[in-house]
This record gives sequence, C-alpha cells and structure tokens, in this order.
Amino acid sequence: MAEKDQQIHPIQPQSYSPQSKRDVEATTTEQSKVARRQKQKKWLLYGVAFVIFQTGIIALFSLTVMKVRNPKFRVRSATFDTFDVVQTTNPSFNLRTNVALGIKNTNFGPYKYDNSTMYFYYGETEVGSAVIPKSKAQFRRTKKFTISVDLASTSLTGNSQLASDMSSGIVPLSSRSKLSGKVELMLIFKKKKPVDMDCTMEVNIAAKALQNIKCK
Repeated sequence: MAEKDQQIHPIQPQSYSPQSKRDVEATTTEQSKVARRQKQKKWLLYGVAFVIFQTGIIALFSLTVMKVRNPKFRVRSATFDTFDVVQTTNPSFNLRTNVALGIKNTNFGPYKYDNSTMYFYYGETEVGSAVIPKSKAQFRRTKKFTISVDLASTSLTGNSQLASDMSSGIVPLSSRSKLSGKVELMLIFKKKKPVDMDCTMEVNIAAKALQNIKCK
C-alpha cells in the first residue's frame, strides 16, 4: 500500500491593501465628525434654552419686581370725640374727628412720602384740614394710621343745601389729599410716585357715624 505524500500548505497571511486602511480611517474620521457635530448641536440647544430661560426670568422680574405701581391712599373709617350738631334754626355742625387712613403699597420696595395736608369739603367749601406727617409704607404692606381733624360748618352760614341735608340726617362730605414720594427698589432705584386721595363719605347724624366711604 503506497503511502501518499501529504503536502503541508502554510497559511498565507491575509492580504491588507493600503486602500482598505484608508477606507477604515476615513470611516472613523467621518464618525468622529458626526459625533462632534451632534455634540455641538446639543450644546447649542442647551445654550439657546438657557438664553430663553434667562430672558423669561428678566421679563418676569421687570413685569413684577421692577414695575412701579401707584400706592393707594384711602379713608378707612372714623370716630368722633365731639359731635355737636344743630338741626333746627341756623343748622350747624362741629365734629372732633379721628380719621383712620391707609396707604396701600403693592411695590417690592418701600414708599417714602413727605409732609402733606388732607382737606375735607362740604360741596366745594372747605370744612376742615389736617397735616399728614412724613413717613413710609413698607413694601407690599398697608400703612395704617390715624389723624385728628376738626370739621366745622362756620364757613357755611346761610347755606340752604346744608339746612336740607341736616334736616334729612345725612351730611355728605368729601376728602382730598396728595402725597409726594418715591418708591425705592433694590436699595438703589428710586421712582417718583405722587399719590392722590379723592374720597366721598356721609355723616349719619342719628348714628353719629361716618358711613358710605368711597374712594377713587
């Protein structure tokens, strides 16, 4: 039995052409560029979102905290220490009045105001006045205080309308005042804000009370 010669064939190394190497490098480079572009887009989106967020915060801050509103100056109520009223011949009144006032400040900073004067009228005739001392209303607070004022009809002698109102038991009055002051924001910015009071009210003679207070 003849033995067959076995031929051993050595494993030939896989051919690796320069072209294949360039293709792999090109593919890797392209993938890196794509990944880099995607990363840049992501950071760009983050940047745009941050700018939009900051713009929204600034707009909200400007429309709320930095927006200066006019405080409101109002008559709240009143009591009487003296209530002298004559309703018959030569009707008259002499009222020692404690008037409760309020200055409502809705700003995010205090409202500081100077001395002022408050006037009371029957029709267009002044029947009393009182000094409003300088002070301040704290931020987002209502400053409440009381002043004393004498209301007298001495300048209304012979007024036929007063006789009619006194007879009905209701005496209509009005009050006016103007405050000159500034709203202070962030301890830096100051904005002038004059405040006007314009209120109407009624003195109920039978009840000895101030009623139907309405302010614009």
